[in-house]
Amino acid sequence: VVEITTATYTPSVTQSGTLFLFSKVDGILMTLPATADIGTFFDVMIETTLTSSTYKIITYVNTELIVGSITGSDTDSSNATIAWPALVGSSILAVSMNKTTTGGIKGDNFRFTKINATTWLCTGYVNNNGTVATPFSAS
Repeated sequence: VVEITTATYTPSVTQSGTLFLFSKVDGILMTLPATADIGTFFDVMIETTLTSSTYKIITYVNTELIVGSITGSDTDSSNATIAWPALVGSSILAVSMNKTTTGGIKGDNFRFTKINATTWLCTGYVNNNGTVATPFSAS
């Protein structure tokens, strides 16, 4: 387990299997490593709810994409759940949380697994409120 308290962080490939805790309330940018082997994976959990800026996990280069699905729970109304897909062939490069509509709330969690030379698989769960939206992002 590694607690991240700096504004930027890039895990090393040797940290595969590590749980990273985001606990810097004014945002963190994590960049997935460029040289990750297939099967490399990282878990991320929001330990402290974001108060400003964003929590963001992004691929190293624009030629690596993210596929997968994130499930969200709307915490300020009906507790309705929704799933957001990142489909093969899409242009998803990041997961970005803004503390409300796209997550960034204590307990949100994700797994990023390198599944081939140009693709990361992301599965995750977020709590969001307001007019909820996908945490997947093209930048």
